[in-house]
Amino acid sequence: MSNSPYLLKATSVQSVMLRVLLALLPGLSAYVWFFGAAIVVQIVLASLTARAAEALVLYLRGKPLALFLTDGSALVTAWLIALSFPPLAPWWLVVLATLIAIIVAKHLYGGLGQNPFNPAMVAFALMIVAYPQFMSRWPGIDAIDFATQWDIIFGLHANQALDALTMATPLDALRTALHSASTTTPATVASALANNPAIGHIAGRGWEWIAAGHLVGGLWLVQQRIITWHLPTAFLATLLLLAGLANAINPNEFAGPLFHLFGGGAILAAFFIVTDPVSAATTPYGKLIFAVGVGLLTWVIRSFGAYPDGIAFAVLLMNIAVPLIDMTTQPRIFGHKRGHKKTGKNHHE
Repeated sequence: MSNSPYLLKATSVQSVMLRVLLALLPGLSAYVWFFGAAIVVQIVLASLTARAAEALVLYLRGKPLALFLTDGSALVTAWLIALSFPPLAPWWLVVLATLIAIIVAKHLYGGLGQNPFNPAMVAFALMIVAYPQFMSRWPGIDAIDFATQWDIIFGLHANQALDALTMATPLDALRTALHSASTTTPATVASALANNPAIGHIAGRGWEWIAAGHLVGGLWLVQQRIITWHLPTAFLATLLLLAGLANAINPNEFAGPLFHLFGGGAILAAFFIVTDPVSAATTPYGKLIFAVGVGLLTWVIRSFGAYPDGIAFAVLLMNIAVPLIDMTTQPRIFGHKRGHKKTGKNHHE
């Protein structure tokens, strides 16, 4: 039997990042099963670009390459970018987004631990604003063969044929169907999506299983104590509560909570993006406030904004508020009353 003292072994950044990558594998496997191997191509492109960009910036900054290149943080950012982007996006879009995430959003602020904004979400927000047409190239559930996917990614496929090979995400389909129907006759959410091939039993065909895969990986991270329950629980609870209330009040215009949960990137965001230890709030109460804010903004943008899924913008807006949140939610100092202010004088004088 071991003896006291009982000391917790420090967890390295490399170990944490490796387990995050492992946790992404269930969702990635479902992605490949339903939509083909194009997503693997995008992950490879993003990973190679992230490693090259990280090495270049570290060299220019005079930092030790071996130490920082092996921590795995750049690979996690690369994977999140690839999983957030359409798998049929042109190769240069993913490469450009990864360069922006690593060089601008991460290293221009000082590198790992210094960036105020989530790098992957910075890349997503910039690309969807600058290149909305390329950010809508999602494959249909009827699998496109890998050769065709390869040709689309690298610009070898005729652009005029793309419309026949791609389709909208569930959130895109909801927005488009309701908007089109509302200009002619009143339509409910159910009737607008009834005959849409992108919609499955709960949300999008295939997307339900991808979200379930991310849920399995996310819960494993909680079990491994890589992340805490505060952020994913508060984010998902807020999104589900708002969607449920809106749907109960007006089911003709607002989708239900399960659709919001499984129809987009909500679960991926809950466990892998909102939980970013650098750009998210760090205090226990601060984590709850931060996640509730992201959930509220996500639902508002999804329901009333110009973009079908507002997670990236919601995260970035709440990143701005993190310093204020952390400052106002500091836990009480042991031995002092809540709200006690330090006067700078010795209390024994």
